[in-house]
Amino acid sequence: MVCYGIRGAIDVPQNGTEEILSATRTLLERMVAENAICADDVASVIFSATADLDAVHPARAAREMGWTDTPLFCVQEMDVRSALPRCVRVLMHVNGDGAPNDVRHVYLGAAKSLRPDLAEEDAT
Repeated sequence: MVCYGIRGAIDVPQNGTEEILSATRTLLERMVAENAICADDVASVIFSATADLDAVHPARAAREMGWTDTPLFCVQEMDVRSALPRCVRVLMHVNGDGAPNDVRHVYLGAAKSLRPDLAEEDAT
């Protein structure tokens, strides 16, 4: 068994509790589906949000999805002028038997511009 990281990011339409939680849920669900993992395999998750997202901690979305025993950590990113606005990023640590090279990172919406080399063309 190995522990590997899965990265993801999504933009949020506005700084509101429901908008942040909905976008974060969408991202987490897609990361889990794309990598065929179950919540019990998630060792920990680090969430970051740009400085313009402060209505709620994105980690709350994972708690509401039932990830009650998973260590979660939220940080606020530096306010960089050229950064993508209203963005949630995730670094998910997963225990599994898969090869780390087979990981599918997930970048959705405008966040695809952060890593176009990893973003799927059909990802929204």
